Amino acid sequence: MKSIILENGKIIQIVQGDITHEEVDAIVNAANAYLRHGGGVAGAIVRAGGKIIQEESDKIVRDRGPLAVSEVAVTGAGELHAKYVIHVHGPQYGQEEVEDNLYLSFLNVLKKAGELGVKTVSIPAVSSGIFGVPKEISARAFFRAVKDYFEKYPETTVALIRACNIDKPTTEVFEKISQEYFNI
Repeated sequence: MKSIILENGKIIQIVQGDITHEEVDAIVNAANAYLRHGGGVAGAIVRAGGKIIQEESDKIVRDRGPLAVSEVAVTGAGELHAKYVIHVHGPQYGQEEVEDNLYLSFLNVLKKAGELGVKTVSIPAVSSGIFGVPKEISARAFFRAVKDYFEKYPETTVALIRACNIDKPTTEVFEKISQEYFNI
């Protein structure tokens, strides 16, 4: 695990692990527009947290329609340690403005976490799985959003952001890219 402690006392951690085991207030799900959680991180979250997460997701889509790219929705976390799952519909590689939309995806997640009053949140490399976005692009969008979020919302309740990915290569990319954004 790598920790970055910012001047304002906020902490960013880069960890390799299973996001469903994270002991945080909210975890983030890299979702599709229809919040159908079949595979990848989404499937793992529903398998670990229970079908209530899928049921709440289905209700959101019935009530609001599918999520636009970079839009977020919140459900409970079922049997997981977290209180919330913040679902974000990240862009697919090849779509227009992938980098900007991925940045907005991470920024919208952090804004929602702040609105929910959470102190700790764990976020995977959104769009870097089946959506095909290169890990470097995901990492840059993540760190840019985190840096901007803390600058724009210095009074946020969010005190700890964990970049949590299950595989070593993604974790290593996040560790490397973090050096471009923070003097560590």
